[in-house]
Amino acid sequence: MTAEEIKQYLEELNDELRLMDLKGEVSLFGGAVMCLAFAARPATKDVDAIFRPVAEIRKAIEVIAERHGLPGNWMNDAVKGYWAEHRERVLFDLPNLTVFVPEPDYLLAMKAIAARGGTYDREDVLKLIEVIGLKSAEEVFSIIEKYYPKNRIKPGTQYFIEELFGK
Repeated sequence: MTAEEIKQYLEELNDELRLMDLKGEVSLFGGAVMCLAFAARPATKDVDAIFRPVAEIRKAIEVIAERHGLPGNWMNDAVKGYWAEHRERVLFDLPNLTVFVPEPDYLLAMKAIAARGGTYDREDVLKLIEVIGLKSAEEVFSIIEKYYPKNRIKPGTQYFIEELFGK
């Protein structure tokens, strides 16, 4: 999905919530944020999000999926396993839907903890390091530890970050 498609689907989500006479919230993470907030890449395969009210937004997600021939999990909350307390800012404030994105340091921590091969994680982490202005692996680890306990940082994450800085 491109940034424009994601915006369109979020606007349609707003419309579906209006039909239900509800106000909802969606917190975006991952590739959707990299596309929408940082214009760091052209597309993402899905939209990682945490949303409320959960049941009603799931129903609206299904309607949009059917309308556009999208997979039923085009927007999903699998990211909940990586969630930690953090600050957010409003990206879009629609009449029936407020869309939030995390601050870049939190997204960096989340992306580094996930650090999956065969994804855009490497490019995304490099872009976030640039946006934040970090100069060392130690600075990245300091940000990760701000959100996640040290025992949650797996060796693969450590090697991944060190490699980015040529260690």
